[in-house]
Amino acid sequence: MTVPFHHVRQGRSARAATLIAVYYGGLVVLRLTLQAADWILVFLALPGLPALWDFVSNPVWRLELNDTMLSWTGPRSDQIALSGIDHVRLDTRWDLSVRATIFLASGHKIRIPDPALPPHRRFETELNAQAVRTERHHFLVF
Repeated sequence: MTVPFHHVRQGRSARAATLIAVYYGGLVVLRLTLQAADWILVFLALPGLPALWDFVSNPVWRLELNDTMLSWTGPRSDQIALSGIDHVRLDTRWDLSVRATIFLASGHKIRIPDPALPPHRRFETELNAQAVRTERHHFLVF
């Protein structure tokens, strides 16, 4: 019996607060120093809204891996028996983030939500410790 692996991530963090403050502070600087038009500032503010919403709503994501189950909870939750997993595929994307997809023995695929995903190297080590086969794919276009 191995020790269960737990990972918790919250939407509200010091890093998120700093990034949001720098981003929207930059827009204020654009307005004050360059006198940017309002429509340009509104257009530039839109990409920061998802990060701002996560900070305000503060969703909590949890992932647990034990001897029998892989589960995650948060705004979307799921629970999968390790015996039903064929393999887990870790895809490195062009922005260097990693996406994890679970391939079930039945042929179905389930994607682990990005906010629930722990650091990929540690997650891969924990999966291998539970005898779950992993595959790595780097920088696929499709």
